[in-house]
Amino acid sequence: MSVDQEVIPEREQVESTAPVSTATVVAYAVVGVLLFGWFLFGWLVLQQGFVDSVGEAAGTGFALLLVVAVVGSVRRSRR
Repeated sequence: MSVDQEVIPEREQVESTAPVSTATVVAYAVVGVLLFGWFLFGWLVLQQGFVDSVGEAAGTGFALLLVVAVVGSVRRSRR
């Protein structure tokens, strides 16, 4: 059994493995806690139902991921 590997030049490999800043990790953790809070608010306070609250929190999370992807691609294209 053999495994084929593509050879990536050193320069490209360094650029693709840039470290993630501490501020980014903290921001993602805060967003995760806020999404969980949004889920609990909808489920327990507004009494929407479990599935509706999960769907609303998941939809909000996916919308935030879309915004992050758009901002990241705009920033990358300006380099």
